[in-house]
Amino acid sequence: MAKRPLPSTEDALRILTAKRTRPPRRPPPPLGRSLNKTLRVFDAKFGQGPGALAARWREVVGAEIAKRTEVVKLTRGRNGGPSSLEIRVAGPAAAIIQHQAHEILARVNLFLGADAVQKLRIVQGPLRQTAAAPPLARRRVQPLDAAQEAELSQGLAAAPEGPLKAALLALGRGVLKQQR
Repeated sequence: MAKRPLPSTEDALRILTAKRTRPPRRPPPPLGRSLNKTLRVFDAKFGQGPGALAARWREVVGAEIAKRTEVVKLTRGRNGGPSSLEIRVAGPAAAIIQHQAHEILARVNLFLGADAVQKLRIVQGPLRQTAAAPPLARRRVQPLDAAQEAELSQGLAAAPEGPLKAALLALGRGVLKQQR
């Protein structure tokens, strides 16, 4: 087999100008850029979402309800079904929040748009502490003075030692501290 001679410089230029080469593959544009227009249309059509509601929860429901609750998720109904808002409530406040459900739904619908949420789902659990709502500082209560403490222990001197006497002492201290 005979070796083929390499083309001259003029032949190489003629071959390259006549031959079509593939352009380098261009990467697709970032997805966020192409979705911005679509997202704006959906935001205008369906209103604000759960992120905006969670961010402005204190303004929407008021300070007292916001102290005891937080938004968990907003679930849109399928095929036009009812949408529901799930909120987490701190312990025993759930009963009070349940009685205020109609008021909460009215305020949320005022913020998100008419009939945006039809059901309120209440879940009991501990709230996450946020920077906007620091934990409530407990007021330090001064201990009883010696005379009140002596009077309290003298009144319970006849009671037998044990958990009942300790509970009665604690109750007496609490009552006397509140009277001050």
